[in-house]
Amino acid sequence: MSLLKLRSSLRMRLLVGTLFWIVASVLVAGWGLSGLFHQHVQAQFQAELTSHLDQLTAQFTLDEQNQPKLQIALSDPRLTRPFSGYYWQIDRVGPTLASGKVDANPLRSRSLWDHVLVLPAPTAADGKIHVVRIAGPQGQWLSAVVRSVQVERQQGEPATSFRLMAAADERFMLEPVAQFSGTMWLALAALAGGLVVAAVVQVLVGLAPLRALRHALGRVRSAETQLLEGDFPLEVMPLIDDFNNVLVQNAEVVERARTHAGNLAHALKTPLSVLANAAQANKDAPRPASELAHLVTEQVAIARQQVNYHLTRAQAAATSRMPGAKTAVLPVVDGLVRVMRRIHAERNLALTLQPIPETLAFRGETQDLQEMLGNVLDNACKWATHQVTLSAQSQARNVIITVDDDGPGLPPDQREAVRQRGVRADEQVPGSGLGLAIVDDLARLYGGKVTLMDSHLGGLRAVLMLPAA
Repeated sequence: MSLLKLRSSLRMRLLVGTLFWIVASVLVAGWGLSGLFHQHVQAQFQAELTSHLDQLTAQFTLDEQNQPKLQIALSDPRLTRPFSGYYWQIDRVGPTLASGKVDANPLRSRSLWDHVLVLPAPTAADGKIHVVRIAGPQGQWLSAVVRSVQVERQQGEPATSFRLMAAADERFMLEPVAQFSGTMWLALAALAGGLVVAAVVQVLVGLAPLRALRHALGRVRSAETQLLEGDFPLEVMPLIDDFNNVLVQNAEVVERARTHAGNLAHALKTPLSVLANAAQANKDAPRPASELAHLVTEQVAIARQQVNYHLTRAQAAATSRMPGAKTAVLPVVDGLVRVMRRIHAERNLALTLQPIPETLAFRGETQDLQEMLGNVLDNACKWATHQVTLSAQSQARNVIITVDDDGPGLPPDQREAVRQRGVRADEQVPGSGLGLAIVDDLARLYGGKVTLMDSHLGGLRAVLMLPAA
């Protein structure tokens, strides 16, 4: 999906934003919990070592040869099992700490066996506890707590420094942290998955009214209803009410426009009829009255044609974009075929109507479809020799109406010209030259078109493409 589509999709913006914060929150929570648990385990680990060191300090004493010994062995049995991971050691530091001299044979726990722990540097004999990391037996890395003390052997003799150490394998601290972290990340991943599912459900449920609104708009556009209908939440209802008010007002504006257009046409037709009747009464008068009568008659006819043309176009323009307009094609076709059979009855034309689906509907006004199809069908009947066929079908959301005749046809270089207003293919055939121009204008107003081509009957084929409901 492109960045533009991502920006324009409310659903994707909500999902991506929620997913980002879920992942960020889970990562931060996991990092924080892991750190806190590591600190807790480390504190407990060092507390246990400090407890061993305190016991070691309490039981530490010197024998008659001034050698370190323990009055009572420490209670933890792990300190007696070889290489158990828990150790203690007491070593003698030289008279001068800076010299780095240490006891080569220190007192140590049974668990060390014959291994001697070596500290990186002597610690000050201040009695404080120092935490160091040292190498242990069998490749173990130990965390050790160290306390250095000075012991006076006899008065006047220099004090001897001893270093007491309790250590344990770091694995006893790191393994619980690793196990906890693995379990914790699995739990957080499951929690994140649940939150993502909940976010998706929330977005789908939260945007469901918008999908319902879209379907309601589709029903209005396809002319199933005139207004938005449905059960919408309170937050959406103001929008629904405002939109329905716009639809009602738009319908009122269109109706007023059509009424004004009709009133204007009626207002013009009345004086035109008076002029036409007066000119007809004086057409046999002596010159120049007769010439004036013929001129008035001709101009009145032209004015009537223009009034009819612009009235039809204005009414179609007012209703072509109105939502909710829907006209079934079959009744209109049946009615027009019956009318054409009566009008051209003396010519014995065979008007053949191919089967038309009853569900086929035009997205527009009935009178506009009658105007367009009536002009096309009347034009075909005027030029046909014996046969006219009509068919209608749905194709790619459009209504395709095809009218064929077996007349003389029309050369390709004239097909564009006859769709211009006032142009006629033959002046000997009755008509005003406005029929195909009206059809072309109305079809374009609805987003369709009319196409002229050769017919399989040998004459002209007119294909009228209009939007389907």
